[in-house]
Amino acid sequence: MSSPFREHNIVVIGGGPAGLMAAETLSAAGLPVSLFDAMPSVGRKFLLAGVGGMNITHSEPRPTFDSRYREAEPWVSAWLDSLDSDSLRQWIQELGIDTFVGSSGRVFPTDMKAAPLLRAWLRRLRAQGVSIHTRSRWTGWNNLGELLLDTPNGQLQLRPAVTVLALGGGSWARLGSDGRWTELLGQRVAIRTLRPANCGFDAPWSNLLKERFAGQPLKQIIACVATSSGEPIRRRGECVVTRDGLEGSLIYALSAELRDQLETRGQAVVTLDLAPDRNVDQLAEALAAPRKGMSLATLLRKRAGLDPLKIALLHECSARESLASATGLARALKQLEIRLTATRPLDEAISSAGGVCRSALDDRLMLRALPGVFCAGEMLDWEAPTGGYLLTACFASGRVAAKGALDWLSRRA
Repeated sequence: MSSPFREHNIVVIGGGPAGLMAAETLSAAGLPVSLFDAMPSVGRKFLLAGVGGMNITHSEPRPTFDSRYREAEPWVSAWLDSLDSDSLRQWIQELGIDTFVGSSGRVFPTDMKAAPLLRAWLRRLRAQGVSIHTRSRWTGWNNLGELLLDTPNGQLQLRPAVTVLALGGGSWARLGSDGRWTELLGQRVAIRTLRPANCGFDAPWSNLLKERFAGQPLKQIIACVATSSGEPIRRRGECVVTRDGLEGSLIYALSAELRDQLETRGQAVVTLDLAPDRNVDQLAEALAAPRKGMSLATLLRKRAGLDPLKIALLHECSARESLASATGLARALKQLEIRLTATRPLDEAISSAGGVCRSALDDRLMLRALPGVFCAGEMLDWEAPTGGYLLTACFASGRVAAKGALDWLSRRA
């Protein structure tokens, strides 16, 4: 395909979903694209995210889908206009990969794997002329404004017409998302500190709880947390009690609100309903019946359906006097407050919040302070829960940044 930009050199830095999508969009327009990644191979975090089932997107309709991005909804929604869940599924099908919608509404490749999709994608990119260079770490710019890359063959100094930065967030450093780019960009553009998202939390468990129950799942519960405006958010599911606190899908779904509480108040509270299928009155009636010699643990197991972990948590997090009556027990079961003291470290999180601020970018995702430099993916200041929302927005932002680069180049031609 002919292009008025054939003479320009286009550089994409970062081989995750956002960077690869930017490279595809730019190369499809006929531009010569060079993609650089610091790791020995591209898509490493993408592949690990697919372990256990590659949740590529979600079938939830817009605008409900868009609302998952919280305060960044207006920004991310504009990206999704370029590549939403339906068009992403079509794009995947064009790579020869079929998808299906699971019972939860999440969308998966039919074989549940990430590797075949990545292989098909890389074949397309190479066919379009994208040159991929691994073990090549971006180290900023020199005084002449040239891009600097440390490669196996020494330092490269490049002066591309367009640069797309898709450097990831700050979680899973061993896979390349180490957040080191914040030091390189921080003096030039506004960056919000990277923080854990979709993460676990610390709780001050007793030694007894740690020793007996660490690693066990807490099933069939409802977790509730209050937003900054006091509005309760409830989710049903399961999580895991760890030696340090709580983690797992149910906790990840509420992690943004819990993290915000920690940042503003110094602690966070998540309220658990350990018996979600019965109300307080039903539980109180069952627990008030004559015990016939049953211990409290046996009573809770037989009449409230609690397993040993739920019973241990009830004792761990309730005042003894509140468990002295059937009504008190029932209320504790329905509203068990767990106090959380800290997020788990950023590198343990599934993803990160924070990054390049929206104010630092124009609508094309070009840095206002650095014309010709575009940003995409998790390095931008947005976050989303798991369930396919993260990946969808990464793909979409890569396409938007690439289209922005094409527009910028056309105006300069």
